[in-house]
Amino acid sequence: MKRFRRHGQESQRDRLKQELFQFNKTVEHGFPHQPSALGYSPSLQLLAIGTRSGAIKLYGAPGVEFMGLHDENAAVTQVHFLPHQVELVTLLDDNSLHMWTLRAHKGLSELLEIGRFTLTGPPGAPPSVTRVTAVLAHSSGELLLLGTEGGHVFVVEVPGFRELEERNISLDQVASSVPDDYIGRRNLEHVEALQENPVNPNQVVIGYGRGLMVIWDLEKQCAIQHIPATQQLESVWWTEDGGYILSSHSDGSYCQWMVSGEDEDEEKSDIPYGHFPCKAISKIVQLPTEEGPPFLLFSGGMPRASYGDRHCITVIHRDPSALVVLVEEELVVIDLQTEGWPVIQTPYLVPLHSSAITCSHHVSAIPLKLWERVIAAGELQNTHYSKKPWPITGGQNLAPDPPQRDLLLTGHEDGTVRFWDASGVCLYPMYKLSTAGVFHTDADPNDNMNQGTEGEWPPFRKVGCFDPYSDDPRLGVQKIHLCKYSGYLTIAGTAGQILVLELNDEAAQQTVEAKVVDLLQGQEGFRWKGHARLDVREEPVLFPPGFQPFALVQCQPPAVVTALTLHSEWKLVAFGTSHGFGLYDYQQKNNVLIKCTLNPTDQLAMEGPLSRVKSIKKSLRQSFRRIRRSRVSLRKHHVHNAAKLQEANARLEAELAEMELAPVQRKIEARSSDDSFTGLVRTIYFADTFLSDSSHSTPSLWAGTNGGCVFAYMLRLPPVEHRAEEPVTAQPAKEIQLMHRAPVVGILVLDGHGAPLPEPLEVAHDLARSPDMQGSHHLLVISEEQFKVFTLPKVSAKMKLKLTAVDGSRVRRVGVAWFGSSRTEDYGESGLVVLTNQGDVHVVSLPTVKMQVHYPCVRREDVSGIASCVFTKHGQGFYLISPSEFERFSLSTRCVVEPHCLVEVPLHPGSSNKHRPQPDGASSAQRNARQGSEDAESAARRVMEHALLNDEKVLQEIQKSLEGDQTSFLDNNVKSAVA
Repeated sequence: MKRFRRHGQESQRDRLKQELFQFNKTVEHGFPHQPSALGYSPSLQLLAIGTRSGAIKLYGAPGVEFMGLHDENAAVTQVHFLPHQVELVTLLDDNSLHMWTLRAHKGLSELLEIGRFTLTGPPGAPPSVTRVTAVLAHSSGELLLLGTEGGHVFVVEVPGFRELEERNISLDQVASSVPDDYIGRRNLEHVEALQENPVNPNQVVIGYGRGLMVIWDLEKQCAIQHIPATQQLESVWWTEDGGYILSSHSDGSYCQWMVSGEDEDEEKSDIPYGHFPCKAISKIVQLPTEEGPPFLLFSGGMPRASYGDRHCITVIHRDPSALVVLVEEELVVIDLQTEGWPVIQTPYLVPLHSSAITCSHHVSAIPLKLWERVIAAGELQNTHYSKKPWPITGGQNLAPDPPQRDLLLTGHEDGTVRFWDASGVCLYPMYKLSTAGVFHTDADPNDNMNQGTEGEWPPFRKVGCFDPYSDDPRLGVQKIHLCKYSGYLTIAGTAGQILVLELNDEAAQQTVEAKVVDLLQGQEGFRWKGHARLDVREEPVLFPPGFQPFALVQCQPPAVVTALTLHSEWKLVAFGTSHGFGLYDYQQKNNVLIKCTLNPTDQLAMEGPLSRVKSIKKSLRQSFRRIRRSRVSLRKHHVHNAAKLQEANARLEAELAEMELAPVQRKIEARSSDDSFTGLVRTIYFADTFLSDSSHSTPSLWAGTNGGCVFAYMLRLPPVEHRAEEPVTAQPAKEIQLMHRAPVVGILVLDGHGAPLPEPLEVAHDLARSPDMQGSHHLLVISEEQFKVFTLPKVSAKMKLKLTAVDGSRVRRVGVAWFGSSRTEDYGESGLVVLTNQGDVHVVSLPTVKMQVHYPCVRREDVSGIASCVFTKHGQGFYLISPSEFERFSLSTRCVVEPHCLVEVPLHPGSSNKHRPQPDGASSAQRNARQGSEDAESAARRVMEHALLNDEKVLQEIQKSLEGDQTSFLDNNVKSAVA
């Protein structure tokens, strides 16, 4: 009977786990890492981006997002939507083609791969015969034309990927029809471009690398016109009326050729940027306008000598509403209808890494008043953005409105903190705070990318917000804590600086005085070898509306702040470094407590995390600053791949964080007190609990170190009416040394009901029940190796759960979350959420400290991803899967944020016939009828589908105001653009 009851209890617990816990990776926030291809479907109003890691991501209206991943570890080189369908084709650099579809399932669309195909040549043929270099998705929706490196064009039926051998166009067929004098001068080389005649789908133009273009009749299987260009071909465009073909070339020229059915003899070229050698025009597009001359857009073509390090997009005349430019690190959308051509703020694909992310902090359930004030401060920063709505509107967002307002705060290497709306699928930028204004930094006032030489033509201006350069690494933000009830914010940095800020709706000019805290407390024999502290500005500083600093604590030595917390009800901030911890009263602006935790044998802690790498990083930073200045003045130097520099910086910071915050994994054995960084403070915690006796609670401060030591201090707070005059005092109460000296990564006090203590002011705002102060409290100490519960106030061990003993795992991140039942609205449980060095997430029950569930989450090799993880209060989490992207995951069955969207097959007048290729004998009236039936959406398809402006590098600037009605756009390393 006893055994039966136990089995029944276990079954009931298993059912309850199913109601509470469920692991899902839900959505990826940010900008895709290393984008390599772009596609657009105007009929679906969807944008597609492929990456070097094989990911394919689709974006429509805000909230409409899809993500797929190729099984092959290969870069996506091309993306093409099938016209007026919900299918798209991707080409990878391993020469494989993949078919994807948006399939409806239970009222929602999902992105699925439905086929793959690789061209196979005849036995013994070299790989170049079938290496795909150009793809054309035919307007019939049933054919793909694949141009290859060997000069052949293969015709493939889709979606089944069946090669139609009888319709293939071989190089020999084309060469036999080319005039002898042209063939004698040069071979044809690879197929560079394929374009369809917009008024006759039987005709396509095949552009070869050496310059020759051939108009081919698909039905008659013969060439009907040859265009013998002599310069290396870069791209081809067929005008909307079918009357002309534009070609762009490697010498910076473009040509216009009449489609007459007769071979052209004379090459009519135009080099728009002068007679000096120019860069290649990599893509060219010409579109009709409602009135006046056509709209011409091309990329590249700038003079090599003066602008060899620039990559531009030139727009001649303007009529379209927006230009969408995909660059290597961000998506830039320019409003072409508003004076000055301002940028439209993106609701997604925002570059989270505009400066490298150094830390994150999530705050759930933001009160409406604070939310509105943050939005108001952010709107004042966004006046330079266009007021036009977001132009990409495909699909339907069917997700319900978020149940609460959530904030994600990211700290950055340049000293900024960015506030993101993390309530839903889109991670939307709200407000940016900079701490650099408080300090004197190494920034060069002349180092401005917007500046140009007087009289310079064409003038340049910078657009986009990606700027990986940090003027002073000491500004880097390492810890953030925001109190959502009081609006107080504290930020800690790399050089031991701790700022306390409050939200102000008006601009204010004030001086921020630094309070120095000597954490060494006079210990002799130690000499700090790391970086110097930041110099605080002595003069008043004008701070814009938003969060404004009013107090500053400066730790000495100026080491990285490794722990930080704020108690807004008590007006106290606690902090820790590798040398000790302190307590600061920000109401009276006084130090309350200073405790040195430095081990006398730990000389390594005196070197500082930047001392070993500072010189090389400073050298790199100075080199790039010189290059940027030279680009403004002489335009002679070229910046080599800024993305690689940022990745290197991110890896370096991750390694430093791992070195400092997570010691080398060891066997499960007692650690020596001589280990390095034993005094480093890993966690710090406020609690109102029982320390002296079981009948009187008292405010307290707890700190845990890398050496397995826990310090507890009783705090005496004066009455509210005397809080501004009487000092806060701290008295040592307890000290716990863990047996194995494992680093302490978390401390938590449980009330008489076994529930975690509420946040400061949470009870006062009626958002949490008062803690049970009648029953006995318990202290939970979380080390890297185990979870141990102690009774209070005696601090005697009660129970423990060993994590490391099971599989060698070590705790890296820990948080407390509430898990609501998916079946019963009013039931839920608190639990500990843990991420280990193996990349697994665990949920541990409270107060029983038993393992509930565990799931694989992050790759164990992804050290920076594990180090970047942050948990929410409702069972979700975020971690960096690249320098520019957060992966969002959920452990809760109730709280899941993921896309719910639907994309329907677009209606099209000619969809029943799918525009099959017509015989060449089709009458002019028939062709005109087909053209007339093409509605505005169909015309827009060609505009958006083919206006892909690819270039080999990323641009950082947009150039404006050429002569007359020309305007050039510049940005660093332009990858693609869609007009």
